[in-house]
This record gives sequence, C-alpha cells and structure tokens, in this order.
Amino acid sequence: MQDAIDDGISDGDSVYLAGFTHLIPFAAGHEIIRQEKRDLELIRATPDLIYDQLIAAGCARKATFSWAGNPGVGSLPAFRRAAEEGIPTELELEEYTHFGLVAALDAGASNLPFAPLRGFIGSDLPEHNDNIARLESPFGDDYVYAVAPIEPDVTVVRAQRADESGNAHLWGIQGEVKVAALAADTVILAVEELCSEETIRSDPNRTVVTSDDVDYVVRDPYGSHPSYAQGYYGRDNEAYIEWTEIASDVDRVEAWLDEWVYGVENRREYVEKLGVDRLLDLKPDRDYATPVDMGVYR
Repeated sequence: MQDAIDDGISDGDSVYLAGFTHLIPFAAGHEIIRQEKRDLELIRATPDLIYDQLIAAGCARKATFSWAGNPGVGSLPAFRRAAEEGIPTELELEEYTHFGLVAALDAGASNLPFAPLRGFIGSDLPEHNDNIARLESPFGDDYVYAVAPIEPDVTVVRAQRADESGNAHLWGIQGEVKVAALAADTVILAVEELCSEETIRSDPNRTVVTSDDVDYVVRDPYGSHPSYAQGYYGRDNEAYIEWTEIASDVDRVEAWLDEWVYGVENRREYVEKLGVDRLLDLKPDRDYATPVDMGVYR
C-alpha cells in the first residue's frame, strides 16, 4: 500500500475511495494521510469516517459527493468544520444526488460528454452545481438535466480477493465500485487475500473488477476496518459511535491521528494494535468466501 499510494497518487489529484457500506478503503486513506498528500479532490457517493479523517488531516481541498455523514450516528464534525469554518483548510463542495453522481461516473466510464437524467427536476441542486445543466429534448417540448462526466485521477477499490493480475471477486453490496473503477485513470485494488486464477475462474459472476482496469494490486487484510468485508469481518459499530465524540474536538482528532495513523507504520501494525479479541468479535459465524465449483474451465 505504501508503494501504491506513493507512486499512484500525487498532490492535487482527484481521488475516489470506493465502497458502499462495506469494503471501504480505510487503510488506503490512512496511508494517504501518512504520506501527507495535499490539495486532493475527494470524490465519493457516501463519504463517511475515512473522509472525515482525511479532511481533518488537511489532505482535501474539495469534496464531491451525494451524501456525507456517519452512518447510523450523525454528521461528520471535521467535514463540517472545514466547510463552515475553514478548519484545518477551506473545503469546496460539489454536491449531487446519489443517482446524479453515479450517472456522472457512468458518463466518465463510457467516454460520454454528459449523462441525462430526470432526478434533478424540482431540486435546487442545479443552482449550486455548475456541472448540472438543464437539457432540452431534441424530440419535443420535454426536458431533463445533464451531468458532466466525473473521471477521477485515481480510484481505490477494495474487494474480498483477487489474483495477482487484478481480477477481483467482490460480493455483497457493490454500490458504484465497478463504474468508479472504469471512470478512473489509475486504479489501486486492495483485497483481503490473493488467490489463484483458478479460484477467480471458478465463479465468474463474482468478478466485478478485471485486470485490464487495474494498475496496482495490494494484499490488505482488514483494510476496511472499521467498516466491514462481507464474509471476512463485520462492522465495528463502536468505532463509528466513538468517532463522533472524538471528531467533535480538534485536539482529540489530532491525538487520534497521532495514535492510529501516524503512530503505526502500516496496516499490519494497526491491526496488531487493535488486538486479537476485538477482531475475533467481528468474525462472521459463516464462511461466505468459499470458491464455487463451476466445472472445468476450457
């Protein structure tokens, strides 16, 4: 991960940390903080704790999003401070609906100049976002709205497993992971485990990201904690609850970053610091990661 972030992400890049409720790339976000990347445009449909941490660490100049918050808990204190008070840096906002942002990613992935949708009719978002425009129909009096393409410089994608070439199995909620990867210039793929090509071929329906889109493959166990990876570990709800209290105070945020990000060299040290008991509490009761025998591949 250190090499992938160092080589793949530059100051000023637009970066999409993909994942929807699970498979959120916390380890990649922490490595971005450790390497002190700056002036990033952080893009994601649902920025949550990792974006709050990146913003608190001074990595972001802009957030492009469709919903922001601490799921099931409340808002993001560091996000709010940056947007409302410019602490630690001013934060520009570009807001969409969920479908609007995914449509913009789809336009980027498809090399189209825009994507049409009805979803902004009746909304005041077009008044605040220059990348949303009213589009008159060429076939009658009707109209829709159009969104400009979103094409991240870098997308970080997590999956349960992949072969060394970057063909990845992902199951559970997929969200916008695939289209976010296809829209990006550079893709960093981080997985819980590396597996054989035969395992990938055994169940092609799980292959969401393929090697032709991937630039870096990182084996990254527990790289989504405190979010979850279906079949590997559950969501650490206590961490989400604790974050709201921590993030409400600038000094406490800095102390947390010092301990849990700057104070560990990599994800392995982070996991060791969490401790075995905490990780065992998150272990699922059933194994959903077993390869499926689809017969002989020819």
